[in-house]
Formats: sequence, C-alpha cells, structure tokens
Amino acid sequence: MSDDPIRVVVADDQPVICSGFAALLDAQPGIEVVGTAGDGRALIALVASTGPDVALVDVRMPELDGIEATRLITADHPTKVLILTTFDLDAYVYDAVRAGASGFLLKDATAERLVEAVRMVAEGAVLLAPAVSRQLVAARFADVPGARPEPAAARDLSPREREVLLELATGRSNAEIAAELHIAPETVKSHVAEVLRKLGLRDRIQAVVYAYEHGLVSRG
Repeated sequence: MSDDPIRVVVADDQPVICSGFAALLDAQPGIEVVGTAGDGRALIALVASTGPDVALVDVRMPELDGIEATRLITADHPTKVLILTTFDLDAYVYDAVRAGASGFLLKDATAERLVEAVRMVAEGAVLLAPAVSRQLVAARFADVPGARPEPAAARDLSPREREVLLELATGRSNAEIAAELHIAPETVKSHVAEVLRKLGLRDRIQAVVYAYEHGLVSRG
C-alpha cells in the first residue's frame, strides 16, 4: 500500500460546515485536504487543478449541484466522490449513484465514521449508509412490479464472478470479499474487473445499481 496521504477536497456551500469537515479530515494521519469549494463549478475547477483521491461533496450547492458535479468529475477524473446527504434527499441520491458517486453518508454521521468513509472510498469500497440505502432502494423501486431481466452479457459471467458481483452489491471492499470467499485480494480485483467489463459497467457503484435493478439482491 502507498505511503502517500489520501488527498481530499471538500465542497459545501455553508462555510462553517465546509471548513469544519476540512479541518477534521486534515488533522487525521494519512489524509491531506488540498482544497475546499463553496459551489459546484468551483469544485470542478479544484478537482482539475489538484487531482484529489476523494471529493467530499454536498448534494445541494449553487452554480452546479453535487449530482452534476459528480457526473463531470467521474467522467474526466479518477477522483472518488463521497456524497453527504440527509433523509429528504434520497431522490437526488439515486441520481448521484447514476452519476458515479462511490459513497454516501448522512450529515449527522460521527467524526469517526466520516474519516472511516473517506478511507474506505479511497480504497475502492462502495459506501452506502444503511439508512440511505434503505430509503434509496425503497424510493427507487416502490413502483417497479418486478426486476428487469438481465442482459445477454450476464451469461458470460463465471460462477465465481457472479459470487463476486453479489458481494459487490453489499458494498464490501476487495479485502472483505476475499475473506468471505476465501480467495486472494488480487484474485478478487481481477474478478471485479471482469464483472465490470462483461456487464459494461463503469465502476463498483454501478454494480450495486445493477444488482438491485435485476433482482439479484433484496430490495428490503
């Protein structure tokens, strides 16, 4: 594992919240906050100029909201986006998943949980706070009578790759999947890459969406 710190930017239109999150994260070992932004357009410019590993982004921001900012960031940069949300923003959160966000936290999360979330997302895990996940899935699928059929490409998945896909859907990291399936982390990494390639998915968060949409995991 690299000894380089996790480079983070923080975006929130409320200066006190933005500076508070930035100060909290910058005080942690192995994390370096390289900039803050008060709106979506400033965030896009900041990501382009600093190339952070993780962007901590509020959903509602002026100029450009967090969803559109996430879409632009993930389209052009390897930066992972961690969205901060509240209960009444679940409809927006699903759109953020589609835009490529790697994780979600409620704004009332503890300081310890926020720091842990940044580290997990930087390592490639999908992070969905249980409350957000339940609200998100319930809202998205409430009016869906049944799961969508899987595409023909799904038949190309090996049994092990399908197991890995189901583990991905729970938000587990490569290390956690390796422990659960009793295989090496590097083998998991290879299987994840093949799952994404065969199904035409951009990233791990899209694998979560895929699993819910096609009824591979419970919507409850």
